[in-house]
Amino acid sequence: MKKLIWILSLLISVVSFAQKGKELTKFSTVITAEALKEKLSVIASAEMEGRETASPGQKRAAAYIESEFKRMGLQPGNGDSYQQTYPVYQDNLTAKAIFVNGASFEWDKDFTFSLQTISNGKWDYSNVVFAGYGIVDDAKGVNDYAGLDVKGKLVVILEGTSEGMPTMGQGGNRAFNANPASPMAKMRAANTKGAAGLLIVSAGFPRKTPTETKGNMYLKKNDATGFLMANISTSIANALLGKSGASVSALGSIAKGDYNVDVTLVATKKTDNLESSNVIAILPGTDKKDEYLFLTGHYDHLGKRGNVIWYGADDDGSGTVGVMQMAEAFAAAAKKGKSPRRTIVFMTVSGEEKGLWGSQYYSEHPIFPLEKTTADLNTDMIGRVDTERTTADSLNYIYVIGHDKLSSDLPIINEAANKKSSNITLDYKYDDPNDKNMIYYRSDHYNFARKGVPVLFFYDGMLLADYHKPTDTIEKINFELMQKRTVMVYHTACEIANRDEMLKRDIPLNMPAR
Repeated sequence: MKKLIWILSLLISVVSFAQKGKELTKFSTVITAEALKEKLSVIASAEMEGRETASPGQKRAAAYIESEFKRMGLQPGNGDSYQQTYPVYQDNLTAKAIFVNGASFEWDKDFTFSLQTISNGKWDYSNVVFAGYGIVDDAKGVNDYAGLDVKGKLVVILEGTSEGMPTMGQGGNRAFNANPASPMAKMRAANTKGAAGLLIVSAGFPRKTPTETKGNMYLKKNDATGFLMANISTSIANALLGKSGASVSALGSIAKGDYNVDVTLVATKKTDNLESSNVIAILPGTDKKDEYLFLTGHYDHLGKRGNVIWYGADDDGSGTVGVMQMAEAFAAAAKKGKSPRRTIVFMTVSGEEKGLWGSQYYSEHPIFPLEKTTADLNTDMIGRVDTERTTADSLNYIYVIGHDKLSSDLPIINEAANKKSSNITLDYKYDDPNDKNMIYYRSDHYNFARKGVPVLFFYDGMLLADYHKPTDTIEKINFELMQKRTVMVYHTACEIANRDEMLKRDIPLNMPAR
């Protein structure tokens, strides 16, 4: 009798939980095209100034998202705070100078420093070494440093190549930097030879536009001393070498070797300590509240340059408001007594455009145990149509990335949820291991995946039209399609949040590191 009672109780429990999931999905009616548009009109507005990481516009966007989470009645996700802040650093060159035999030269008229490599200091030299074009190419038997002792010395080289040498060519940054004639390759060669610094004689002086004296932001502070490197005009080169070459190529006939000359370089670099944040809210679960499902999207974009704003309506205003509207649906259900079994974590992150910084910081400083995180469902660009997609389903699809990785449960759950809800085409194109775009690495789900958390990434594939351009604006969003996609993700989340077991982690992530 006891066994029978136990079995009946179990069956009732299973039915009850299945019913709970079904009741939750009813609240997908909260996810409307109108509601999505209302929120995106704020996120992608001119007031947010493109939401660049650590900018005032990004902070205004964070404040708006936080206020919406509060209005919904969601709890703060970081103790008593809705934000997880993290440090961001930016170098600012406040002083710069070059003197040759006591004569001074002007910034942008005659020289610029590489802000990324230069450190603070004053450097005095009584001679320089001229090394031609500064190329070392073992494959072609070229070594401009042959017979030269440059250890601890300041080296002067010419940009570009001599006649007959290979050109820079095409192939993107990796191919460019691997080219022995590229500035990075030349810097590596000089550094390898033990040079103290490198002056590259460059065309294009005086600069037509002012050189930025603020560097790129970075996440992890690096106090290591950089390599001294500057671009200099032919005027400085003539002063250093005692010549009168009118162009870079004209200096190519100068003999390599040591040249006695007094040269002083001065640089003062200040590091600004900035701050950015992830905005996090939670809806506590019931009997499995100590297990977590994440819904993520990045709310940052590229900011503004002068008076031009990169609005980022699709990238990733769309995914951000998708998370917000799913939060609205879950919160509405909870107010009716229909909370999910697992705790739902709604996290909009910053720093994605800088290199997945916000999600990286979270993965390295998790608030909720990653081993108890059943999955991350990430929405990044869900509001438009891939301009390269010519099939008949172009207004009824979403690319799904990660379906064949980490958990065999993922595609089963997602496909079933899709059939019950929006019934759109789930396209696995970007899960091809030979995907040249490497989409799996390019959004915030990756920082969960590399920690072993099963992920699905939902994406519209809009890589050409308006991608990372100021023209990624709200009037180009297809809100009806965005609604379908968001509803489908919500249904998937309901199933994952209410199932008996966490998702299996039964597929190794056999992919190289990002």
